[in-house]
Amino acid sequence: MRKPRIRARRRAGGLGFTLLEALLGVALSGFVIYALAMIAGQWIPNWRRSFAEVQRTEMLSLGLERMTADLAAAEFVTPNAAAKDVWFEGRGLSVTFVRSALGPNAASRLEVIRLAETADERGFALVRSRAPFAPLGPGRSLSAVNFSDSVVLVRAPFRVSFAYAGPDRVWRDAWVANPRLPTAVRITIRDAASEQVLAASTATLLRVDVPPECALDKSPSRCAEGLNSPAPAPQPARQPSAEQTL
Repeated sequence: MRKPRIRARRRAGGLGFTLLEALLGVALSGFVIYALAMIAGQWIPNWRRSFAEVQRTEMLSLGLERMTADLAAAEFVTPNAAAKDVWFEGRGLSVTFVRSALGPNAASRLEVIRLAETADERGFALVRSRAPFAPLGPGRSLSAVNFSDSVVLVRAPFRVSFAYAGPDRVWRDAWVANPRLPTAVRITIRDAASEQVLAASTATLLRVDVPPECALDKSPSRCAEGLNSPAPAPQPARQPSAEQTL
């Protein structure tokens, strides 16, 4: 009677774990968890930096696409009927012009677009704002326009600057008080810290650069040549090197 009971106890004892085996299992699990934590601690920050860089690059691409589309659609419009100079004020860090209203529900009207650099707690930012077009009274400047609907197109670590070229293909830092629109606008992207010109820099051609009357003239080229030449800038715009040009 005793022998079967002893055998049953021995079989029951062989089905469990000893204390040493349990401690070894806990130690092995802790080592695996520690190794995974070390790998994740090194991989997650790199992943976050890569994701942030991809996101900044994508936002820069979208901002450039918006700027080039706006500038290409600039209209030949004067501030009022008595003015001879076109409503286009281009400087190194800002440009203001008139284009047709943008949007699926926009009516057939014009609006004034301003692309200008500002600064906030996050650094430099290029902001797009707009205002409904209305003729300016005599003696009133573009500063009287109330802009709204501000949208950030490009933010630090990038900075944006503009340059303008006419039919002579000479780049200028400014284009103001001119009877014609520039032929092309160059958009230069720089690193805010190093001021290095980035390969994302581009240029766009304007669809219109002379008054509509020249299209109806018997000699459109002669009509365009009759306009006053753009005022020369004090210094030509800085030209990017061949390695920095697209």
